[in-house]
Amino acid sequence: MGSLTVSGMAGTTDRGRHRGRRRLRRRAGGLTAVLVLAVGVAGGGVAAQRAGLDLGDVVGDVRRPAGAAAPAAAAPAPAAASPAASPAGPAVRALGYPQRGTGTFRTATATGRVAGRGGELMRYRVAVEGGIGEVDVERFGREVAVVLADPKGWTADGRWRLQRVGPDGPADFTVLLTTPVTRGQLCGDPADRYTSCRNGDRVVINVARWARGVPAFGGDLATYRAYLLNHEVGHRLGRGHELCPGRGEPAPVMQQQTLGLHGCEPNAWPQIGGELHTGPPGEYDDPIPAED
Repeated sequence: MGSLTVSGMAGTTDRGRHRGRRRLRRRAGGLTAVLVLAVGVAGGGVAAQRAGLDLGDVVGDVRRPAGAAAPAAAAPAPAAASPAASPAGPAVRALGYPQRGTGTFRTATATGRVAGRGGELMRYRVAVEGGIGEVDVERFGREVAVVLADPKGWTADGRWRLQRVGPDGPADFTVLLTTPVTRGQLCGDPADRYTSCRNGDRVVINVARWARGVPAFGGDLATYRAYLLNHEVGHRLGRGHELCPGRGEPAPVMQQQTLGLHGCEPNAWPQIGGELHTGPPGEYDDPIPAED
């Protein structure tokens, strides 16, 4: 398998990462494409981010030659299982996951139809980190595609069209389901193993949140997962954080609902009642929880 080198500089500002917040003390089937991450080796991903490099410069698509053995999986760390879903939302099977994965990703192979009838076309891949053994990459790809094609989503107002592609086609961004440790490395913030982020053309979904959700959503994992995808993809589409527009109103999807609702009600969708639902620009100084 070929080696990766850092090349080029990136000038994009990432508005999807969580910066400058108070933090509580933390405890110190078919063709598969493999994404090899230059992270965890002398802090490669973090060092690249601090140098102003886009993660696209240190993360590359490397195909396994026919007949070659798959990369050896690292020994999984003890898994953390999610609690049973509450009656407030659909039942979702408890999901176990390691804190640290292999640093390689299995890429979903299917290509979907274009969602949306007008606007710029954005193509995306979907991949799952090795070590997250309880998530099938093809099923995860379908779940992502269903959310991003929903008529209440980003394609509703004619500005964007979205299409899922496989490992071989060009893509504008990749949705990565990662372990908490890899999330910290890819997002340039190793201390944060709780939230998700967008960094460059990587939409980084933390499996801890995918598995467990957050208390504010009352155990409704299906709704929280839709929010999580729409929020981080919204950053890739150029949107910044927003504030609650008023007590009792639905939270804008670009509000950091993972960390707090501030009087708003949970909401997973950009569109409400056929219109884009927004709030004032800005973000709250919410602490990031130390752990689940």
